[in-house]
Amino acid sequence: MSSSSKKRPALGKGLSALLESSLTDITSEDLSDASVLGSVALLPISAIEANPFNPRTHFEEEALQELSDSIATHGIIQPITVRKLGRSKYQLISGERRFKASQMAGLKEIPAYIRVANDQTMLEMALVENIQRQDLNAIEVALSYHRLIQECNLTQEKLAQQISKSRTSITNHLRLLKLPAKIQLAVRENEVSMGHARALVGIDDTDKQIEIFERVINEKLSVRDLENILREEKNNNTEEKKKSTAKPVVTEQQSQFTNGFSEKVAAKVQIKKQPSGNGKLIINFNSEVDLNRIIEILNE
Repeated sequence: MSSSSKKRPALGKGLSALLESSLTDITSEDLSDASVLGSVALLPISAIEANPFNPRTHFEEEALQELSDSIATHGIIQPITVRKLGRSKYQLISGERRFKASQMAGLKEIPAYIRVANDQTMLEMALVENIQRQDLNAIEVALSYHRLIQECNLTQEKLAQQISKSRTSITNHLRLLKLPAKIQLAVRENEVSMGHARALVGIDDTDKQIEIFERVINEKLSVRDLENILREEKNNNTEEKKKSTAKPVVTEQQSQFTNGFSEKVAAKVQIKKQPSGNGKLIINFNSEVDLNRIIEILNE
């Protein structure tokens, strides 16, 4: 049976499952070096190009230098994964951090799993491998979720099943992409945490989001501090709303006036007050004759 007839493993099993054997390969037109597919080989770094599908764009320079120093001393512990584009030409699927660090360390060759994958498969593999990393920030994870949903035609529920995450976790991450760019950048650079970002995304007004975000930065507020501030804001807004919608009270003096005036004109008299302070003094009548009677009394 040809490799193309094998069923592809689920995304939720992770990249390691995709790399278990050469049976996971996607058929390519160029199989001149098919004997190396599914195996680990030492490849010239110069023959490998970057992965255009990798959603990760930020690499901490200090950590990258530390990895480079480690590679220079101990070598590569975990091979990168590449797809074969043609004879002696490869494209990175996963392991871009190791690849960059190896370049910095001056390596000429790097161990790599070799695969043949079409663009759709490569995108899925790169995104899933990326999501499973432990050092990604919340925005990078959110962008990976967004791309899997948009470009691989997945619903949030299906994605949750594929990558073994709760739908709530996926929804919470995707909501972060609604934050202003300034706050998203702060999450990327670890100036604020996922907890801060989740709290801020619940604020409807963008200007208010920025205002409170700047307080978080300037006052070095914890997530709990931020949640307390937002709770106070909500309670204050609720009290203000109650005050603005509260029914104005008719005073005892005003009530005595309406009662006396009602007796004088022999009709029901009401005071209707608005929160703004204006209102109406209403004299009720039952007929045209009754109205004329009241007018005569008022004209006396």
